[in-house]
Amino acid sequence: MKRMTQQTSDLIGQRQNRIAKIRQMRELGLDPYPTKSARTHGTDEIIKNYDELEGQEVTVAGRLMAWREHGELIFGDLQDNFGKIQLYIQLQNLGEFSVDSQNLGQEHLDLIDLGDYIEARGTVTKTKRGQISVAPVEIRILTKSVRPLPNKWTGITDTELRYRRRYLDMTMNPEIRQMFERRSAFWENIREFLNKRGFVEVNTPVLEHTTGGADARPFTTHINALDEDLYLRISQELPLKRLLGGGFEKVYDIGPRFRNEGFSDEHLPEHIALEWYWAYADYRDGMELTEEMFRTVLEATFGTLKFNVRGFEIDLEKEWEVWDYTELIKQRTGADIFNDTPERMLEILEKAGGELEGNLSRPRVVDALWKTIRPTLGGPGFLVDVPKFVSPLAKSKKDNPELTERFHPIIAGTEMANAFTELNDPQDQLGRFMEQQKLRDAGDEEAQMLDIDFVEMLEYGMPPAVGFGLTERVFWVFQGVTAREGTPFPLTRYHLSESTRKIYPEALKYLVKGDKQKID
Repeated sequence: MKRMTQQTSDLIGQRQNRIAKIRQMRELGLDPYPTKSARTHGTDEIIKNYDELEGQEVTVAGRLMAWREHGELIFGDLQDNFGKIQLYIQLQNLGEFSVDSQNLGQEHLDLIDLGDYIEARGTVTKTKRGQISVAPVEIRILTKSVRPLPNKWTGITDTELRYRRRYLDMTMNPEIRQMFERRSAFWENIREFLNKRGFVEVNTPVLEHTTGGADARPFTTHINALDEDLYLRISQELPLKRLLGGGFEKVYDIGPRFRNEGFSDEHLPEHIALEWYWAYADYRDGMELTEEMFRTVLEATFGTLKFNVRGFEIDLEKEWEVWDYTELIKQRTGADIFNDTPERMLEILEKAGGELEGNLSRPRVVDALWKTIRPTLGGPGFLVDVPKFVSPLAKSKKDNPELTERFHPIIAGTEMANAFTELNDPQDQLGRFMEQQKLRDAGDEEAQMLDIDFVEMLEYGMPPAVGFGLTERVFWVFQGVTAREGTPFPLTRYHLSESTRKIYPEALKYLVKGDKQKID
């Protein structure tokens, strides 16, 4: 009788042994990759309902994570999406090897390796130590793994490796997968909140002739069918406002957007964002809806409204604070953002330890000053009365045209969202676009582009409205992870491991990224 065999320690040797087992399976008439499983229960269902299921026959399926042999007894840990359950294998109870049922029987258990996906049909029981288990009478392989799982993945400090092999990260650390399930729930809770309030989800284009809606450097691409260069969207804003012009009154989009900038704990070049637009409402209405949305969505996602985030004790049930943009900067730094020169404010910025990349323009210096203050604000609160020169798409305030009806929800030192009463005066919008275009012409690659088609839409008429946008940064902050940790497959530098080069030498020249600098 053979059981799980001891294998060589190196990856290539173990891989060769497993490929040999695949050949052996096929010679025996066993399919190493059958099309489906006959699973009847998830692991959690058996554990939660043990009293009802005790003594009943079930079929479980999942990845084999552990294997312990004790004479005529073998204990295995089977992991599925719901958790783990123990396999309590009594060799004398295993049925005979069968090609018809694909049961391995006692004599071919050695075909199993850790990491294989297997199916076990048996009785729900408990061991002498009280461990809820399934005692199999049949075991078959569902997917024969060719590579062994890592032994000590949890100790790996090379985060780049974890991100490149995120599927292993999720396998070895189920809490990582659970975090991404919570991330999905976050977006689903937002959808449910908006749908219940009459908003309609409409997907907007990713490829654009003119990109806008934010200050950001876009990615460029080329469409062969039209022989034109296009941009990947940096925002969903302008298409969604075109929908307002087309008769929608409450509309939103959740999807990816792309900004050709660096990485940080709160920013990724590619990320998921929400934007919603509400006709016949203004920024004050938007602030009320934002408070309600944050409370509803975060409680549904995390089960609480009280958080400890980055050293701040956050209570979303309390009344939100309100900060005046101009006054706050003046109080904290001494800068008069309307009257001081950019050069003078740059001096103040440098003394405050801030940094400025790119153009030395008033909007850029003022924004950099604000960013030195933001990390000190715990909130929850709203930043209001943002100047027009940093808000090219927001409507001006009636009592002070230099300020806009714009707000940012601030929590734990982070801008959680951006929102404002939308500008719907076509002449005003054209003038602001022209000012932005001058900044672009002067070298500011993040200034907004002139979108003349959008101006034409406004000339036909767009109702007064408030617009709002947030990214998955909100989830990252409350989950307590960095941007890359909170993303299933974050972008990493292209890399081929040494083992890959050895295992697939004949395939290197066919790789899409197979230029000589990267694979030689």
